[in-house]
Parts: sequence; C-alpha cells; structure tokens
Amino acid sequence: MPELVEIERRAASVKLLLLDCDGVLTDGRITLIGEGDEQKSFHTRDGHGLVLLHRAGLRSGIISGRTSGAVVRRARDLGITYVRQGALNKVEVFEELMAGAGVDESEAAFVGDDVTDIPLMRRCGLSVAVADAVAETRAAAHCVTNLPGGFGAVREVCELILKAQGRWAELMKRYTQ
Repeated sequence: MPELVEIERRAASVKLLLLDCDGVLTDGRITLIGEGDEQKSFHTRDGHGLVLLHRAGLRSGIISGRTSGAVVRRARDLGITYVRQGALNKVEVFEELMAGAGVDESEAAFVGDDVTDIPLMRRCGLSVAVADAVAETRAAAHCVTNLPGGFGAVREVCELILKAQGRWAELMKRYTQ
C-alpha cells in the first residue's frame, strides 16, 4: 500500500468521486419490504461529506449493480451528479461516465467493498476500500478507510480529498467561526 504522501498526491488530483453503494454508502444490509421495495440506511456524516465535496466544486457518482429507489432519492437529496444502477458491467458504465464527465481516469477516485469493484479501482487515480471490505478489495486499494462502509467511510474519503486539495480549512470556516 502506498505511503500517505503518495495517497495525498493522488487525492489532490481528484475531480470526480465514484462510489459503490451497498457496503460503501450503506452497511451492505438490504431489508426487503413489500413487493420489490427495499430499505437501506445511509449515514448522515457520509452525506455531509459529499455535500462538502460538492461545495468545493467536485462531482460525485454512484455505480451499483443493484437497483433501488432509495439510492435515487438519497443521491438527489445530496446532489450526486451521476447515478448508474443495475450496472452488470461496471467497467462499461465507468468508461461512459468518464467520457461524459470529461474526466481522465487519473482524476477519478473510486470507493469499493467487494471484488466486483476491483476492476474500477485499478483504473482510478485513487482507489479506496472501506475498512470492512473483503481482503482482495483491500489489497487492490491505494488506501483503506478506518471506518466501515455505511458508518462514515465516505466522509473519511471526502475529507482526505478536500484536505489534500487545500480546501478543508475554508469549508470549515462556516462551522468554526
């Protein structure tokens, strides 16, 4: 795994943060309710981290193999630019997003938790695994969060990027002064 200086260098170049959903924005559990509906829980600190990222002018997106109305609603509430669900071929969706966003792969970060995320992680300038990701995914990442998916891991990544880009202190002024 790269040293902190190398991770910060990679984070300083990020313009687009892409996330898996289940196991990253959520704790990975899915509660089935009714006919075809499901319930997911999202951590407020992850949400605020994404809001801060957007205030700094960066964009975010979700690439998920599953499809859920809860994800659409949460993404809309947070101002997430790109939401691609039911992505059976995540690499194809990733390539479409890169082209549409006008972002080079070296300017993208991806956060994952399972082996299906490794192909995207290998292509990004910054790849992150959540603390409770499977071993193979942690091994493929440039860095691993301290917190597990669904419990603040995304906020950690947002802070890493914003601090590496020298934006954190300015964003905190509205809260600390």
